[in-house]
Amino acid sequence: MDLSKEWYRSEFVNQEMLEQHRVIETEYTFYDAIANGNIEYVQDNCINQTFTNPDGMGKLSEDKLQNIRYHFVVTTAMITRYCVHAGMEQEQAYSLSDFYILKMDKCRTIDQISRLHDTMCLDFCSRMNELKRRQILSKPIVLCLNYIYSHIHYRITIKELAEYLSLSESYLSKLFLKEMGIPLSHYITDLKIEKAKNLLQYSDYSIVEIANYFSFASQSHFIQVFQKKTGITPYKYRIMYFRTNWEAPKKSES
Repeated sequence: MDLSKEWYRSEFVNQEMLEQHRVIETEYTFYDAIANGNIEYVQDNCINQTFTNPDGMGKLSEDKLQNIRYHFVVTTAMITRYCVHAGMEQEQAYSLSDFYILKMDKCRTIDQISRLHDTMCLDFCSRMNELKRRQILSKPIVLCLNYIYSHIHYRITIKELAEYLSLSESYLSKLFLKEMGIPLSHYITDLKIEKAKNLLQYSDYSIVEIANYFSFASQSHFIQVFQKKTGITPYKYRIMYFRTNWEAPKKSES
């Protein structure tokens, strides 16, 4: 199939209409910011809604919604490869890419795709930020973080971690505070709350099920800790954010 004539006509029309793509260095800067874990830069980019700004956005489809879908896939693919090149484990990066593209496929509006784009970019960026931090951490703290991450749904104690690392509890606590800037127990609680927020937003699990899953002493204890960390109860958080990035039927709160 010879498309050369059609291409030359398209090129002529674009030049006549002064349609130009964004400067490529702008895109590279954004991808680099994500790969380097520059959360502040990425947040500013999202706040400015650069992704959906029509100025310089290539036309990949005559349909505006489909055009955004294509751009989302391209952006996700580029971010994935930048992050792998910068050190993210390849399988994790590609799994994240697949996850967000599948979620995007369920979106029904440009606004939903835009918000999912921001979530995706900040997720990759936060993971890269954590990766960069770990690269300058001592081996015991890296092992400690890995253990916490893989056992987050259990009740994790400092004693348990110290025994796992063959360190004293006091030494581990001081080392963790020095390198992470936060007490070990606070880090564990914060991570549990972040994971709980994800389940409240993206799953149908009840509050008591989530409390049990993360081994809180009781549902009331979970609610108390959650409210202290976020300023609102788990129930109110779910009402505000439940599946806000794509359309799906809500399940009544139990």
